[in-house]
Amino acid sequence: MSANLSDSTLEPPKVGATLQNLRQAQGLSLDELSRRAGVSKSMLSQIERNQANPTVAVVWRLANALRVEMSELLSGERPAAPAIETVASHATPSLASPDGLCTLRILGPIDLAGQFEWYELLVQPGGALESAAHEPGSREHLSVLSGSLEVTAGAVSQTLKGGETARYAVDGPHAIRNRGGEPATALLVVLHP
Repeated sequence: MSANLSDSTLEPPKVGATLQNLRQAQGLSLDELSRRAGVSKSMLSQIERNQANPTVAVVWRLANALRVEMSELLSGERPAAPAIETVASHATPSLASPDGLCTLRILGPIDLAGQFEWYELLVQPGGALESAAHEPGSREHLSVLSGSLEVTAGAVSQTLKGGETARYAVDGPHAIRNRGGEPATALLVVLHP
């Protein structure tokens, strides 16, 4: 008895669109992915255009370079997200101001950057987080947890103490300063239109 297989079941999976979507979602150029995976740029381009099917070894290299499971790359389906995703303290990225007196711990996931961002802000005495204008309609919400911070938006300034929250437009220059003698901590949420 012979199995009756259709032609479509004998074709290898087409990973081109999935590869391109994953690469672009991570902001990677073909050159960067080529370097990370050890696969030539021309081969990557052919795979993305479905003009070549990668070997298992190439799929493994690409999956590792993109930090995804091989099954996701082959099927185009994302594995189910865990019920609770935990990010270790050491894995939470942070940014420091040029003077080193302000530290922003990036609490929001990278895929929400440019839409909805939230940070833990630590400002040493004399420190200032000065920002250029964001796109029109953007707003910040600053909740002071300890110490006090001065918020300036446009020509208006206001001092907040622990437990207070300020909400303000940031489509112009704005700043958060610690004019007190103690470190201040706050949560900062940025909403983009």
